[in-house]
Amino acid sequence: MNPQNRLTRRALTVAAAAWAALALGGCGSRESSGGIVAPNAAHVTILNVSYDPTRELYVDYNAAFAKYWKTKSGQSVAINQSHGGSSKQARSVIDGLAADVVTLGLAGDVDAIATQGKLLPLNWQSRLPNNSAPYTSTIVFLVRKGNPKSIHDWPDLIKPGVGVITPNPKTSGGARWNYLAAWGWARQQPGGSDDSAKEYLRKLFKNVPVLDTGARGATTTFVQRGIGDVLIAWENEAHLAVKEMGGDKIEIIMPSASILAEPSVAVVDTVVLRRGTREVAQAYLEYLYSAEGQEIIARNYYRPRDPTVAAKYAHEYPELKLVTIADFGGWSKVQTEHFADGGIFDQIYAH
Repeated sequence: MNPQNRLTRRALTVAAAAWAALALGGCGSRESSGGIVAPNAAHVTILNVSYDPTRELYVDYNAAFAKYWKTKSGQSVAINQSHGGSSKQARSVIDGLAADVVTLGLAGDVDAIATQGKLLPLNWQSRLPNNSAPYTSTIVFLVRKGNPKSIHDWPDLIKPGVGVITPNPKTSGGARWNYLAAWGWARQQPGGSDDSAKEYLRKLFKNVPVLDTGARGATTTFVQRGIGDVLIAWENEAHLAVKEMGGDKIEIIMPSASILAEPSVAVVDTVVLRRGTREVAQAYLEYLYSAEGQEIIARNYYRPRDPTVAAKYAHEYPELKLVTIADFGGWSKVQTEHFADGGIFDQIYAH
């Protein structure tokens, strides 16, 4: 197969399998993951509504969990998947997509499901370890092989003639992490302020030729369509692209500073109570914290929480100076100030 087509071909294969599974489970209805499960049923189906770059992770993880759950409970489980921009996925769940669990790109999207959809409790982060974030990631750069535009750090992204690819922060969780990593770097420079960070982001988005709705779409734009000189990307997405395309095409650049990205997971109480799937849905998320779950996470280029597994893969995930969402005052504050209609991003992008 032509290596230029591998990433798209694999993504399409995963997506096709997911949609086929959804069709079997009742695609087109609000009960996309199936109807009510009878007590002690031999087979159960659940729906995991996730964000763009987790397709490969959950293909591997779902197979492992199904085997574990069969051994533990005697019950066969099928996990259907739905993927897209994290904020768009959250909106779909609020609007009726019957997710048994959500595994989204940022806590703010799960908060929206709790506050706007009232589908799970406001304290959902307290129900699993590490604030219900079983793995982390960060934001890196992906450039053409040989780095022809000499892109090494954030200042290089605002140089004239540099095409920057990043998704739309209004629809993509990854894009919000990209935006905040850039803001955090600019804010921490000598003499840095909110005003200087805003001006830096304004210049950066002047160099963005297209805003895809999700992280995978942005990767396709950069890798497959050949648009842009640098992709701001999830670390796992960058590693996957290099693995699929080959190191002779693209390479990863680690900036001097980035952000601690913490994808979040939660059981959607209203759905699992209605369907009778709470036990399996809870186990599905808890297994992410197991030794096997953490190994699968690490092999799919996310940063595991388990210190033993993390040490094993430390050579692949170098330490960076990282800001955190707490440095911005939390997701509620960030959403209101930066990403709500009329917020700072809208002001930047309009000018």
